[in-house]
Amino acid sequence: MSTNNINTNSRRSFLVTFICIVVVIYIIQLFRLQVLNSDYKDWADSNAFLNRTQYPSRGVMYDRNGNLLVYNQPAYDVMVVMRETRAFDTLAFCKAVNIRIEDFRKKSASIKDPKLNPGYSSYTPQTFITQLGNKEYGILQESIYKFPGFYIQNRTVREYGYPNAAHVLGYIAEADKDNIAEDPYYKRGDYIGKTGVERSYEKYLRGEKGIEILLRDAHGRIKGKYEDGIYDRTPLSGKDLTLAIDIDLQAYGEELMRNKLGTIIMIEPKTGEILCMVSSPTYDPSSLVGRQFGNAFLELARDPYTPLINRALNGTYPPGSTFKTAQGLTFLQENIIQPSTAYSCAHGWPAGNGHPACHGHASPLALVSAVGTSCNSYFCWGLKAMLENKKYGSIQVAMDKWRDHMVSQGFGYPLGVDLPGEKRGMIPNSTYYDKVYKGRWNPFTVISIAIGQGEVSLSPIQICNLSATIANRGYFYTPHVVKKIKDTPLDSIYTYPRKTGISSENYEPIAEGMRLAVTSGTCRGANLPDIAVCGKTGTAQNSGKDHSIFMGFAPFEDPKVAIVVFVENGGFGATYAVPTGRLMIEKYLNREIPERDKWIENNLKNTTILRSVIQKN
Repeated sequence: MSTNNINTNSRRSFLVTFICIVVVIYIIQLFRLQVLNSDYKDWADSNAFLNRTQYPSRGVMYDRNGNLLVYNQPAYDVMVVMRETRAFDTLAFCKAVNIRIEDFRKKSASIKDPKLNPGYSSYTPQTFITQLGNKEYGILQESIYKFPGFYIQNRTVREYGYPNAAHVLGYIAEADKDNIAEDPYYKRGDYIGKTGVERSYEKYLRGEKGIEILLRDAHGRIKGKYEDGIYDRTPLSGKDLTLAIDIDLQAYGEELMRNKLGTIIMIEPKTGEILCMVSSPTYDPSSLVGRQFGNAFLELARDPYTPLINRALNGTYPPGSTFKTAQGLTFLQENIIQPSTAYSCAHGWPAGNGHPACHGHASPLALVSAVGTSCNSYFCWGLKAMLENKKYGSIQVAMDKWRDHMVSQGFGYPLGVDLPGEKRGMIPNSTYYDKVYKGRWNPFTVISIAIGQGEVSLSPIQICNLSATIANRGYFYTPHVVKKIKDTPLDSIYTYPRKTGISSENYEPIAEGMRLAVTSGTCRGANLPDIAVCGKTGTAQNSGKDHSIFMGFAPFEDPKVAIVVFVENGGFGATYAVPTGRLMIEKYLNREIPERDKWIENNLKNTTILRSVIQKN
């Protein structure tokens, strides 16, 4: 073959290879632009179409008696398609929507910042201003044509029928980047439940978005619906909820707890439905709505008395003497004691040893009287007998058996209440004590847990659930605030009973002791002539003044309500918690407070118990 032919073939091969490479690069670039990169598609679509999200109406909430608690009112968002904006009078725009020019520039920059606005595209609608007021909406609507790229999106905003139950209802706020990353349903400017029922039942309440596809002409002007709207999707409203809360009872509880720190919880034992959940201090839920949200939230967050915290679920405290009922049940189940077992008490256990003291009462005494008089010594002797019992083989095994019974009664772990933020509390085991005391500990070392002090801590909802369990004589339903979801069954965790593993007959002497506490013991302030109330006081020690606690249920024979009242720094349980419990039980079962108890009501309403706090900067 001649040299010329070789050169010709080489040039031809090079040319073919070069063309193939160019074609491959061109194909890859087309694939990247049209398939991998959405900007090209967005640009093409935006020239011909405008996709407007149609937001669903959020589900409303009713109380157990049909009172409307949370509903919706029309609101308006200002949207912008950045690629379509052209020079316009920004000062006139700012005046129309009542914002500063600095806010306009900051908002524009944040929309374009991919760190603050992941997935940003200049071809797709972006939220510029949320929840425009009716006045600003009217002004902007008349002049919107002057601001190219901007349009108004119809939305709804939450409204409240009552200024109560803020911690139960919760609030909604703009979805943050974490919400958007976790769930593709949310886009920048969308709203999501942040606390309370709004958060727990978000997927039921939010509904499903719709879409409206509008056709543009060559100049970008809207010419109507694309294909007469056959590709539009109508939004589906969120599901309505009926709460177990009695809003009148809730409002009354909040009034009694005004200017105090603490909580009131009431549960229907037969269902686990939460009738009221007061956390004090509280706030008006309507304050966290609309464009005032940011300032209002900041003010609440800076309040030294922490009104944003739901003390019913998020607080944990020593349960004090209310815990003695759980101790008695454990000792009975483990055959450590019988109802007739008597222990002596010489104003403390044991006298003069620096261990738990006790007030004066008859001695020796059996279990029912020990519960009724809240004898510290009795339950200290009982715990000592259990931890030293040879049938367990070691104090570690005995301790873990004790803990197992406490966990079965609903302590040490979240109960599963259908509200966010529930704390687990603390129930120690042998591993904990072995670590703290290097394996050298005995009943005297840990004796304070016998009376609900020391390492033991519970949330108020756990104490209320204990009362409901005693009322039911051995089982409970997981406490829940939602009674019904429209067209949807409740989760089975709220509809099936949970047994404690303690025999029902062992609950009888404990219930009798709680009845005795009301008729002639530490809860006499809760004794009502027409209702057989059972109760147990608690005085929980802390670094300041003791906390005042009352737990109870009523009536004795056919319980319809269980209650816990927790007044921080209120002193003895009988001082504030018991009379508050008395009034709440009367309010629920009789629907009104009799004249004989009006002085108690007035006294509680006019009492302020607020610890000294350091103001936050």
